[in-house]
Amino acid sequence: MLRFWEHGYAATSVRDLGQAMGLGAASLYNSFGDKHALFARCLDRYLDGNMRERIARLEATHAPRAAIETFLQEIVARSLADRRGCLLVNTALEVAPHDPAIGAIVAERLAELEGFLRRCVVAGQRAGSIARGRAARDLARLLLTTVMGLRVLARARPEPALLRGAMREALALLDPSTTSRDAARPARRH
Repeated sequence: MLRFWEHGYAATSVRDLGQAMGLGAASLYNSFGDKHALFARCLDRYLDGNMRERIARLEATHAPRAAIETFLQEIVARSLADRRGCLLVNTALEVAPHDPAIGAIVAERLAELEGFLRRCVVAGQRAGSIARGRAARDLARLLLTTVMGLRVLARARPEPALLRGAMREALALLDPSTTSRDAARPARRH
């Protein structure tokens, strides 16, 4: 998993993988099938220990609005601490456009994240901590876009003020005092 994460799918050879795992090519193929199958398993392992773990932890321990805020705060912190980026996002950019099977895996995993965000938005709207005048599906998709954008932006411009500012503005759209009408109004120029 670390080889794929550090070097990307295309730049990681079967030989590199065998060396990292202490396996010859034949043993690697016998154990995992091929590079593609191994990559899919590595992506799932990465997500189990990262995204899925974080979702389960936050849903179990935080109120909906706080779960979203903490998730985004953790994304910013991880993005600033680890220049490798997110293996899921890296895969979405490098592999998914050229590989329909991996593209389907990426889409499924992004749907998991969107589902978490939507559940939080719906519960937060019921509790009054998130704006009710906005479609939960659209807010969840905006937050998903924010997560992906933060991860990509951090690779090129790992600037705390930039990432935290973008995160704050996305979270501001959840504020109960903000309505769809407010968002549609053009900003006043000062």
